[in-house]
Amino acid sequence: MRVAVIGGTEFIGRRVVERLAERGDEVLVIHRGRTEPADLPPCAHLHVDRRDFADVADQVRAFAPDAVVDSYALSRADVDAVLPHLPDVHLVLLSSVDVYRVWELLLADDDTPVPLPLDETAPLRTGRYPYRGRGAGLDDYDKLDVEPAYLARGGTVLRLGMVYGPHDQQRREEPVLRRVRAGRTRIPVGAAGTLLTRLHVDDAAGGVLAALDRPAAARGAVFNLGESVTYSMRSWLKLVLAAAGHEAELVRVPDELVPADLRLTRALAQHVLYTSGRAEALLDWRPADPVASIAASVRWHLDHPPADASADFSADEQALNGGAEATVAHHR
Repeated sequence: MRVAVIGGTEFIGRRVVERLAERGDEVLVIHRGRTEPADLPPCAHLHVDRRDFADVADQVRAFAPDAVVDSYALSRADVDAVLPHLPDVHLVLLSSVDVYRVWELLLADDDTPVPLPLDETAPLRTGRYPYRGRGAGLDDYDKLDVEPAYLARGGTVLRLGMVYGPHDQQRREEPVLRRVRAGRTRIPVGAAGTLLTRLHVDDAAGGVLAALDRPAAARGAVFNLGESVTYSMRSWLKLVLAAAGHEAELVRVPDELVPADLRLTRALAQHVLYTSGRAEALLDWRPADPVASIAASVRWHLDHPPADASADFSADEQALNGGAEATVAHHR
């Protein structure tokens, strides 16, 4: 199979490229050229800023792809710059479960009851641009501006959960691992009862391959991709600690004392729990055991610590000193 991947040098797109190359597919990676890992498998590269995609459309068509994977369409402008210039082949779009109404309620700290787990028919957000004004540089981001155009072209939409694993720029485990590296034996947390469905990057890439391999079932369809088992934040913290081979107490403190980088352990208004039954049934996709996936991710991140890791634990000390009457949950 000949596959063009738009944005394939960093996290999820990178793993898609690696998986395609591993099985012998011919891959064209279309990216800005700012990040070109030396260990990326041999494949063709086409450097272009997304907004200038029309300038290389002839080169993309000359590659004669059987499919195109768009791993980095974030806004309506991203769609308008690329989609009209793509050949009439199977399209796979990476999207997010943040399109669902429950995500909007979570951000608004609104505890309106939501039936769980979510499937692909769950209500979508009523508001737009969920991260506008939050300082994340995503003011125009909205997958609800992206998905409809790809679906209208018969594309496949993969809604991903909280993706983690090697090369994760958000470093999901770092709030725990920076304390592990510092030898911290007491970690202040909130109730840590929230359920957030996660997805290892290898399973995300596997979902892309499954959609590419079953175009008849995948075309024009939406699929949630997430792990089949979801752990509470407390249980996830314990799994990360166990994978790191580190013993620490998870000390319950009031929410207002929880350090900012552990904010997901606070009492949140909503769980984000969803099912991937449609992908399992129609694409024959199966996620790996999350315990093994977490362990593999932790090992990678311990071996590749961030250069700018914070060594400031003053917020921890303040929380631990202010929560002297807190209950303690031991990690054994």
